Amino acid sequence: MTTVYLNGKFLPKDNAFISVMDRGFLFGDGVYEVLPVYNGKLFQFQQHIERLNSSLAAIKLPLHLDCQEWQQILTQLLQYNSEYGPNQSIYFQVTRGYSPERNHAFPATLNPTWFAISQPLKTLSYEELKKGKQVITAKDTRWQLCNIKATSLLANVLLYQDALDQQCAETILIRDGYAIEGATSNLFIVKDGVIITASLSAWILGGITRDLVLNLARENHIPCEERLILENELFSADEVWITSSTREIYPIIQVDNTLINKGLPGELWHKMINLYHIFIKNL
Repeated sequence: MTTVYLNGKFLPKDNAFISVMDRGFLFGDGVYEVLPVYNGKLFQFQQHIERLNSSLAAIKLPLHLDCQEWQQILTQLLQYNSEYGPNQSIYFQVTRGYSPERNHAFPATLNPTWFAISQPLKTLSYEELKKGKQVITAKDTRWQLCNIKATSLLANVLLYQDALDQQCAETILIRDGYAIEGATSNLFIVKDGVIITASLSAWILGGITRDLVLNLARENHIPCEERLILENELFSADEVWITSSTREIYPIIQVDNTLINKGLPGELWHKMINLYHIFIKNL
Protein backbone atom coordinates (compact mmCIF):
# COMPACT_ATOMS: atom_id res chain seq x y z
CA MET A 1 0.00 0.00 0.00
CA THR A 2 1.17 3.51 -0.80
CA THR A 3 2.85 5.35 2.07
CA VAL A 4 2.24 9.09 2.46
CA TYR A 5 3.71 11.83 4.60
CA LEU A 6 1.25 13.79 6.74
CA ASN A 7 2.17 16.30 9.44
CA GLY A 8 5.44 14.68 10.46
CA LYS A 9 4.41 11.04 10.06
CA PHE A 10 4.76 8.39 7.38
CA LEU A 11 1.67 6.19 7.24
CA PRO A 12 -0.42 4.09 4.83
CA LYS A 13 -2.50 6.21 2.47
CA ASP A 14 -5.76 4.66 3.69
CA ASN A 15 -4.89 5.63 7.26
CA ALA A 16 -4.13 9.28 6.49
CA PHE A 17 -6.88 11.72 7.47
CA ILE A 18 -7.35 15.46 7.87
CA SER A 19 -10.05 17.36 9.73
CA VAL A 20 -13.20 18.43 7.86
CA MET A 21 -12.33 21.87 9.25
CA ASP A 22 -9.05 22.01 7.32
CA ARG A 23 -8.99 25.22 5.26
CA GLY A 24 -7.52 23.32 2.34
CA PHE A 25 -10.68 21.21 2.29
CA LEU A 26 -13.09 24.10 2.93
CA PHE A 27 -11.52 26.88 0.86
CA GLY A 28 -8.74 25.39 -1.27
CA ASP A 29 -6.51 27.52 0.97
CA GLY A 30 -3.13 26.05 0.18
CA VAL A 31 -0.35 25.62 -2.37
CA TYR A 32 1.32 22.61 -3.93
CA GLU A 33 4.09 21.27 -6.15
CA VAL A 34 4.54 18.25 -8.41
CA LEU A 35 8.05 17.09 -9.15
CA PRO A 36 9.40 14.12 -11.10
CA VAL A 37 12.01 11.73 -9.79
CA TYR A 38 14.46 10.14 -12.24
CA ASN A 39 16.69 7.27 -11.11
CA GLY A 40 15.87 8.08 -7.49
CA LYS A 41 16.91 11.73 -7.83
CA LEU A 42 14.56 14.66 -7.16
CA PHE A 43 14.45 16.61 -10.43
CA GLN A 44 15.07 20.37 -10.22
CA PHE A 45 14.28 20.09 -6.51
CA GLN A 46 15.59 23.47 -5.39
CA GLN A 47 13.60 25.24 -8.10
CA HIS A 48 10.40 23.49 -6.97
CA ILE A 49 10.99 24.47 -3.33
CA GLU A 50 11.72 28.06 -4.33
CA ARG A 51 8.46 28.21 -6.28
CA LEU A 52 6.54 26.70 -3.37
CA ASN A 53 8.03 29.26 -0.98
CA SER A 54 7.03 32.00 -3.42
CA SER A 55 3.46 30.66 -3.49
CA LEU A 56 3.38 30.47 0.32
CA ALA A 57 4.44 34.11 0.54
CA ALA A 58 1.84 35.10 -2.09
CA ILE A 59 -1.04 33.61 -0.07
CA LYS A 60 0.31 35.14 3.15
CA LEU A 61 1.09 31.81 4.74
CA PRO A 62 4.11 32.66 6.95
CA LEU A 63 6.11 29.48 6.42
CA HIS A 64 9.42 28.86 4.72
CA LEU A 65 10.32 25.37 3.60
CA ASP A 66 13.87 24.32 4.26
CA CYS A 67 15.35 22.56 1.22
CA GLN A 68 17.50 20.13 3.20
CA GLU A 69 14.67 19.14 5.56
CA TRP A 70 12.22 18.53 2.73
CA GLN A 71 14.81 16.68 0.69
CA GLN A 72 15.19 14.25 3.57
CA ILE A 73 11.41 13.85 3.93
CA LEU A 74 10.78 13.24 0.24
CA THR A 75 13.78 10.92 -0.13
CA GLN A 76 12.43 8.87 2.76
CA LEU A 77 8.99 8.84 1.12
CA LEU A 78 10.57 7.42 -2.06
CA GLN A 79 12.18 4.67 -0.01
CA TYR A 80 8.86 3.73 1.56
CA ASN A 81 7.37 3.48 -1.94
CA SER A 82 10.37 1.78 -3.54
CA GLU A 83 8.08 -0.78 -5.21
CA TYR A 84 7.21 1.99 -7.68
CA GLY A 85 10.77 1.93 -8.94
CA PRO A 86 13.40 4.67 -9.37
CA ASN A 87 11.17 6.95 -11.48
CA GLN A 88 8.32 8.46 -9.48
CA SER A 89 6.17 11.58 -9.30
CA ILE A 90 5.80 13.38 -5.97
CA TYR A 91 2.87 15.62 -5.11
CA PHE A 92 3.26 17.73 -1.97
CA GLN A 93 1.16 20.52 -0.57
CA VAL A 94 0.82 22.87 2.38
CA THR A 95 -2.55 24.25 3.51
CA ARG A 96 -3.38 26.83 6.16
CA GLY A 97 -4.68 23.87 8.12
CA TYR A 98 -7.25 23.40 10.86
CA SER A 99 -9.53 26.22 11.96
CA PRO A 100 -12.10 25.83 14.77
CA GLU A 101 -14.80 27.47 12.65
CA ARG A 102 -15.52 28.03 8.98
CA ASN A 103 -14.58 31.67 8.51
CA HIS A 104 -13.06 33.40 5.49
CA ALA A 105 -10.72 35.30 7.83
CA PHE A 106 -7.37 33.69 8.62
CA PRO A 107 -7.46 31.76 11.94
CA ALA A 108 -5.74 33.41 14.88
CA THR A 109 -3.57 30.33 15.42
CA LEU A 110 -1.71 28.78 12.49
CA ASN A 111 -2.04 24.99 12.19
CA PRO A 112 -0.64 24.15 8.74
CA THR A 113 -1.23 20.78 7.13
CA TRP A 114 1.79 19.23 5.39
CA PHE A 115 1.13 16.39 2.95
CA ALA A 116 3.13 14.45 0.34
CA ILE A 117 2.45 11.37 -1.77
CA SER A 118 4.40 9.60 -4.50
CA GLN A 119 3.30 7.41 -7.39
CA PRO A 120 4.91 5.85 -10.47
CA LEU A 121 6.10 8.41 -13.01
CA LYS A 122 4.25 7.85 -16.27
CA THR A 123 6.13 9.50 -19.11
CA LEU A 124 5.67 8.73 -22.79
CA SER A 125 8.40 7.14 -24.87
CA TYR A 126 9.97 9.04 -27.74
CA GLU A 127 8.08 6.78 -30.15
CA GLU A 128 4.77 7.75 -28.54
CA LEU A 129 5.65 11.43 -28.26
CA LYS A 130 6.59 11.83 -31.91
CA LYS A 131 3.05 10.87 -32.92
CA GLY A 132 2.07 14.31 -31.62
CA LYS A 133 -0.91 15.55 -29.60
CA GLN A 134 -4.04 17.55 -30.32
CA VAL A 135 -5.30 20.47 -28.23
CA ILE A 136 -8.32 22.75 -28.12
CA THR A 137 -8.56 26.42 -27.22
CA ALA A 138 -10.94 28.11 -24.77
CA LYS A 139 -11.41 31.40 -22.98
CA ASP A 140 -9.26 31.66 -19.86
CA THR A 141 -11.79 31.53 -17.01
CA ARG A 142 -9.27 31.33 -14.18
CA TRP A 143 -8.65 33.99 -11.54
CA GLN A 144 -6.16 36.84 -11.91
CA LEU A 145 -3.27 35.35 -9.91
CA CYS A 146 -2.34 32.33 -12.02
CA ASN A 147 1.31 32.68 -10.97
CA ILE A 148 0.39 31.21 -7.56
CA LYS A 149 0.42 27.39 -7.60
CA ALA A 150 -2.71 27.19 -5.48
CA THR A 151 -4.73 24.06 -4.69
CA SER A 152 -7.99 25.79 -5.72
CA LEU A 153 -7.96 24.42 -9.27
CA LEU A 154 -11.63 24.03 -10.24
CA ALA A 155 -11.37 26.27 -13.32
CA ASN A 156 -8.31 24.32 -14.50
CA VAL A 157 -10.09 21.03 -13.86
CA LEU A 158 -13.11 22.04 -15.95
CA LEU A 159 -10.97 23.40 -18.79
CA TYR A 160 -8.80 20.27 -18.85
CA GLN A 161 -11.83 18.00 -18.79
CA ASP A 162 -13.20 19.83 -21.85
CA ALA A 163 -10.06 18.73 -23.70
CA LEU A 164 -10.32 15.12 -22.52
CA ASP A 165 -13.99 15.00 -23.55
CA GLN A 166 -12.83 15.82 -27.09
CA GLN A 167 -10.00 13.24 -27.00
CA CYS A 168 -7.39 15.99 -26.80
CA ALA A 169 -4.33 16.39 -24.60
CA GLU A 170 -4.87 19.93 -23.31
CA THR A 171 -6.85 23.16 -23.47
CA ILE A 172 -4.85 26.23 -24.51
CA LEU A 173 -6.19 29.30 -22.72
CA ILE A 174 -6.97 32.53 -24.57
CA ARG A 175 -7.06 35.82 -22.66
CA ASP A 176 -7.54 39.25 -24.22
CA GLY A 177 -6.49 37.98 -27.64
CA TYR A 178 -3.38 36.17 -26.40
CA ALA A 179 -2.60 32.45 -26.10
CA ILE A 180 -1.41 32.27 -22.50
CA GLU A 181 -0.69 28.68 -21.45
CA GLY A 182 -2.45 25.35 -21.04
CA ALA A 183 -4.88 24.46 -18.27
CA THR A 184 -2.16 22.18 -16.86
CA SER A 185 0.93 23.19 -18.81
CA ASN A 186 3.07 25.97 -20.28
CA LEU A 187 2.86 26.85 -23.97
CA PHE A 188 5.62 27.28 -26.56
CA ILE A 189 5.46 28.08 -30.25
CA VAL A 190 8.20 28.12 -32.85
CA LYS A 191 8.21 30.66 -35.69
CA ASP A 192 11.02 31.09 -38.21
CA GLY A 193 13.43 29.14 -36.01
CA VAL A 194 12.69 31.13 -32.83
CA ILE A 195 11.22 29.48 -29.72
CA ILE A 196 8.61 31.74 -28.11
CA THR A 197 6.81 31.43 -24.76
CA ALA A 198 4.82 33.88 -22.67
CA SER A 199 6.87 36.09 -20.37
CA LEU A 200 6.36 35.67 -16.63
CA SER A 201 3.36 37.55 -15.25
CA ALA A 202 0.33 37.04 -13.02
CA TRP A 203 -1.36 35.41 -16.04
CA ILE A 204 0.88 32.34 -16.13
CA LEU A 205 2.42 29.83 -13.76
CA GLY A 206 6.18 29.95 -14.15
CA GLY A 207 6.91 26.32 -14.94
CA ILE A 208 10.10 24.55 -13.86
CA THR A 209 10.15 22.64 -17.15
CA ARG A 210 9.47 25.88 -19.02
CA ASP A 211 12.55 27.44 -17.44
CA LEU A 212 14.69 24.39 -18.20
CA VAL A 213 13.64 24.39 -21.87
CA LEU A 214 14.63 28.06 -22.15
CA ASN A 215 17.97 27.41 -20.43
CA LEU A 216 18.74 24.44 -22.70
CA ALA A 217 17.86 26.49 -25.77
CA ARG A 218 20.14 29.34 -24.75
CA GLU A 219 23.00 27.01 -23.84
CA ASN A 220 22.73 25.47 -27.30
CA HIS A 221 22.45 28.82 -29.13
CA ILE A 222 18.84 28.32 -30.19
CA PRO A 223 17.03 31.68 -30.48
CA CYS A 224 14.20 32.13 -27.97
CA GLU A 225 11.92 34.92 -26.81
CA GLU A 226 9.73 35.51 -23.78
CA ARG A 227 6.72 37.58 -24.84
CA LEU A 228 2.97 37.36 -25.21
CA ILE A 229 1.77 35.12 -28.04
CA LEU A 230 -1.08 36.48 -30.15
CA GLU A 231 -3.96 34.05 -30.66
CA ASN A 232 -3.47 34.05 -34.43
CA GLU A 233 0.24 33.28 -33.95
CA LEU A 234 -0.76 30.04 -32.28
CA PHE A 235 -2.56 28.85 -35.41
CA SER A 236 0.13 30.04 -37.82
CA ALA A 237 3.09 28.69 -35.81
CA ASP A 238 5.65 26.37 -37.38
CA GLU A 239 5.60 24.28 -34.20
CA VAL A 240 3.58 24.21 -30.96
CA TRP A 241 4.64 22.50 -27.71
CA ILE A 242 3.30 22.19 -24.18
CA THR A 243 5.50 21.45 -21.17
CA SER A 244 5.09 20.34 -17.59
CA SER A 245 7.10 18.44 -14.99
CA THR A 246 5.45 15.10 -15.74
CA ARG A 247 4.74 15.61 -19.47
CA GLU A 248 8.23 16.89 -20.26
CA ILE A 249 7.72 18.34 -23.80
CA TYR A 250 4.67 17.38 -25.85
CA PRO A 251 4.64 18.24 -29.58
CA ILE A 252 1.25 19.59 -30.65
CA ILE A 253 0.24 18.72 -34.21
CA GLN A 254 -3.29 20.13 -34.21
CA VAL A 255 -4.93 23.15 -32.51
CA ASP A 256 -8.71 23.01 -32.76
CA ASN A 257 -9.21 22.18 -36.45
CA THR A 258 -5.87 23.59 -37.63
CA LEU A 259 -2.96 21.26 -38.42
CA ILE A 260 0.46 22.43 -37.26
CA ASN A 261 3.44 21.63 -39.50
CA LYS A 262 1.21 19.38 -41.66
CA GLY A 263 0.39 17.29 -38.61
CA LEU A 264 3.98 16.37 -37.74
CA PRO A 265 6.31 17.30 -34.83
CA GLY A 266 8.84 19.88 -35.98
CA GLU A 267 12.61 19.84 -36.26
CA LEU A 268 13.19 21.99 -33.19
CA TRP A 269 10.97 19.76 -31.04
CA HIS A 270 13.10 16.73 -31.99
CA LYS A 271 16.22 18.68 -31.02
CA MET A 272 14.82 19.96 -27.73
CA ILE A 273 13.43 16.62 -26.53
CA ASN A 274 16.84 15.07 -27.23
CA LEU A 275 18.58 17.82 -25.23
CA TYR A 276 16.04 17.37 -22.42
CA HIS A 277 16.61 13.62 -22.18
CA ILE A 278 20.38 14.08 -22.26
CA PHE A 279 20.02 16.50 -19.34
CA ILE A 280 18.06 13.87 -17.38
CA LYS A 281 20.62 11.13 -18.11
CA ASN A 282 23.44 13.37 -16.85
CA LEU A 283 21.82 14.05 -13.47
